[in-house]
Amino acid sequence: MSKKTFFTIALGGFFVLALFGCRAPASRTSGSGAVFNIKDFGATGMKDDLAQEAIQAAVDACAAAGGGMVLVPPGQYTTGTIHLRSHVRLHVEAGATVYSLHDKSRFDKDALLYGEDLVGVTIEGRGVFDGEAGYDRRLKGDHEDDFIRPNQVEMEALGLPLLRSFPKPDQTGKMVLLVRCTDVRISGVSFLNSPSWTIHPVACERLVIDGVFIYSSLKDAVWADGIDPDGCNDVRISNCTIETGDDALVFYSMDWFGPARPCENITVTNCRLSSASSAVKFCDGNIGGIRNVTIDNCVITGSNRGIAFMTFDGGAVENVVLSNLTIETVRHEWFWWGDGEPFHFNIKKRSEVHANWPKEKDRPAGAIRNVKIQNVIARGYGSSVCNGHPDSWLDGISFENVKLTVAHDPRAPYDKAVHGLVFKQARNLRLRDVEVVWEEPGSAKWESGLAFEEVKGLTLDGVAAVQAPGADSAPAIVLYQIEDALIRDCRAAEGTETFLLFSGEGTKNILLERNDFRKARLPYSFAGGASAQALKMGY
Repeated sequence: MSKKTFFTIALGGFFVLALFGCRAPASRTSGSGAVFNIKDFGATGMKDDLAQEAIQAAVDACAAAGGGMVLVPPGQYTTGTIHLRSHVRLHVEAGATVYSLHDKSRFDKDALLYGEDLVGVTIEGRGVFDGEAGYDRRLKGDHEDDFIRPNQVEMEALGLPLLRSFPKPDQTGKMVLLVRCTDVRISGVSFLNSPSWTIHPVACERLVIDGVFIYSSLKDAVWADGIDPDGCNDVRISNCTIETGDDALVFYSMDWFGPARPCENITVTNCRLSSASSAVKFCDGNIGGIRNVTIDNCVITGSNRGIAFMTFDGGAVENVVLSNLTIETVRHEWFWWGDGEPFHFNIKKRSEVHANWPKEKDRPAGAIRNVKIQNVIARGYGSSVCNGHPDSWLDGISFENVKLTVAHDPRAPYDKAVHGLVFKQARNLRLRDVEVVWEEPGSAKWESGLAFEEVKGLTLDGVAAVQAPGADSAPAIVLYQIEDALIRDCRAAEGTETFLLFSGEGTKNILLERNDFRKARLPYSFAGGASAQALKMGY
């Protein structure tokens, strides 16, 4: 090649490079479509450099091209609100971390990642979103929380300071807020240290959350929930690890973003959950109903409350199956909801919880019905109390193949546990192959393994229980105002004093069949107006 030819080719190549260098960032393609690298739009990968405009420009360009992937390569990126778009896959590679900016002016929405009325939204990869939440410890001052008032009263009685955690004022936002979106997938990524709820889908359809890790401080992270579907339909949550200060997994049906919609058709599988509040909560904020939910093959560890069913705004929780679970609860600090109990059911009206809520704003009492809990091993530090409401009794609740161990921590400042498992105001209640075990050292307040009050239609089948250690005057099972009950194949454990105590003038129509009372000093006794005429003997 002559020198003249060489320089001609080189000069032509220079002009081509100069031409393309002056054009807007171009996408490249992969097997899955167009790829828009945020570094091509100005992101440096340096944490101190604001990446918000670059990320948003890449997302907008991807959407304008009809969809594809926005690539966040390894590096550190700081940003405020990013508005997601339809048909855009936000792919955060391993080695990439997206940080939430400590500047509220950069958040035009209450979220780091926000989307509204979108279709085909994906957040994926092996990278990290870090909210960098921070907390202060100080006296509660005039901050009031009616849900934890009983804990506050206990602390005040002991003369202990009411220190608690509060978020620092220089942070804002959830990590993900999606409103009325369809075909949403969040997979693989990690969400750390959210200043508020981590993932909040509202009125979304066909939502998949798979293989996600969520973490916030179990000591301090108030209001930093894990996943909070609100009025969503067709939800699948699987293979996730969620460790959060506040509730790990919560189902809502509220009217904050429009009319309340049912939260329904939900499956949760193969997850590990920890929370300083509730690991799983069917939330008190329920107007339109929460229904058709299965939770299977999950492990709950280190939670202040295991499974919570609550409805305070008139909605129903119904058609729920919880199966193949291990639950381990502990008592966290006084300012968290819960008391170390594996199970909690509660129906209230708002005015019955919040001292300043006017009764005229109450909705009718909600409902909890058709709930099956099966194949569970649970251990906790509090009484599992399952309460209906005078206007709306629990209906169709069943516990099958459940072993519940009640423990006590002598170092804890207080322990309100009395009975192991309690049901009040329920109909069509069934316990089959349920065992309540006390773990020593015990509490001086402990009494009966099982307690039932105001129940119509009770079946105890294959239940084993004993009174608490040192509580010899208490029965293993106390039944007050019980009507239409079948007690069969039940077993008094070693050391039982009285196995069954029937109490109340309304206790009647009780059938006993094939029970093993051999290890009980007394098989049953009567008090408070109940009499032997209430009993019938089967074969």
